[in-house]
Amino acid sequence: MTDDLCTRPATELATLVRDREISARELLEAHLARIDRYDGPDGVNAIVTRDDEAARAAADEADDRLARGEVVGPLHGVPVAHKDTHQTGGMRTTWGSPLHRDTVPARDELVVARLKAAGAIRVGKTNVPEFAAGSHTFNTLFGATHNPYRRGLSAGGSSGGAAAALAAGFVPLAEGSDMGGSLRNPAAFGNVVGLRPTPGRVPSHPTAIGWSQLSVQGPMARTVGDVALGLSVLAGADPRVPISLTDPAAAFAAPLPTELTGLRIAWTPDLGGRVPVDPAITEVLTAQLQVFRDLGATVEEDCPDLTGADEAFGVLRAWLFEASFGDAVRRAPDQVKDAIKWNAAVGAALTGADVGRAEVAHTKLYERVVEFFTRYDVLLAPVTQVLPFPVEQEYPTSVAGVEFEDYLGWMRSCTLISATGCPALSVPGGFTPDGLPVGLQVVAAPRADRRVLEVGHAFEQATGHGLRRPDLTPFAR
Repeated sequence: MTDDLCTRPATELATLVRDREISARELLEAHLARIDRYDGPDGVNAIVTRDDEAARAAADEADDRLARGEVVGPLHGVPVAHKDTHQTGGMRTTWGSPLHRDTVPARDELVVARLKAAGAIRVGKTNVPEFAAGSHTFNTLFGATHNPYRRGLSAGGSSGGAAAALAAGFVPLAEGSDMGGSLRNPAAFGNVVGLRPTPGRVPSHPTAIGWSQLSVQGPMARTVGDVALGLSVLAGADPRVPISLTDPAAAFAAPLPTELTGLRIAWTPDLGGRVPVDPAITEVLTAQLQVFRDLGATVEEDCPDLTGADEAFGVLRAWLFEASFGDAVRRAPDQVKDAIKWNAAVGAALTGADVGRAEVAHTKLYERVVEFFTRYDVLLAPVTQVLPFPVEQEYPTSVAGVEFEDYLGWMRSCTLISATGCPALSVPGGFTPDGLPVGLQVVAAPRADRRVLEVGHAFEQATGHGLRRPDLTPFAR
């Protein structure tokens, strides 16, 4: 029964608790037992900070509230984990950095507070790369997170601990953030679902630069339905966040379709020839196109003109890194990893004219993408250009015979989409012959977050790729 509870969807678990078929305490204990068995520094290494007694107290209170007949939230009693770059009141938040080894915030940030308000039970913090820089989860405090599908391989990042925790059954719902693929990339590596929402859909607070649309926060889970449930809790306007969207959040939890009659789909195996992709990934995803046709959609090979996406993303990212981490780099350069120092240095060297040109390119890109989505409903593309790689490797330096110029090169299948402002969903897209997960990226017009959920759900239900769970035997303690 314990393992069965740890593999069920969050939507189902929330109903079981609300109907008092299981208790919140029983559900929590099942997940804690699984974490004890398979996680930790010598296991998957997904959840790096825990407070089991506080979680048990919260679960007991959740059960007491139900016994008193109180009205409860949509995630009442559901265990969740929070990314270790998101502030949790009373629980250590390290950002994966030795500079914050012992930092304990006084209060929750908004994404954490909204999950708590919906009734979720905080289990712990998930591992990240230092300051969430890079799509491979390792740091000097906690080490590397392993891919549950293959010990010794990367779980992706920067929300790698979250994706691994979901894949391993440590929690049914998690959250993360995404600037250049940090929700999508680890979801693809872990055969789970990650949504990069439209900027402003999930308000981020506190944040240093509230007008920026490059980094977003969003939900992760094992099913699209669970991600939709998470979004219905996380979305919604906040007056402190200037770009927050005002659409009703509850609409995201409405039932999702299982057929796609009349849907117009564009498919691009390499984002219009702009990115090299491992042929094994292309082979797996190309075979999935017939699924969409069988569901009633039309599929054509096409891609929006992404000219200027690299410039917009690169310049604005560097600008944000200098603003966010420049002081830390100058204050303690020996305690900040090279990738962050490089990004901050590039940002410090920018001129006002550089940023201005990037914003002009950004605007033109947005206009072309909006026009593209008058002809198509969604764009399908690979999430990643590479398959999970050894945890000892900081980042892939080449793929398909193409050498990358820097540590961002292997993530361009995501960074190019980030620059467009479009919502993008990573959904399980199949497996290579030797059993490694492959993610399919579903992209829609800005603010069409519901559409990527609908398309991802229909595909998920038709294929069942997400039902294939990893063998955790190599991680057992």
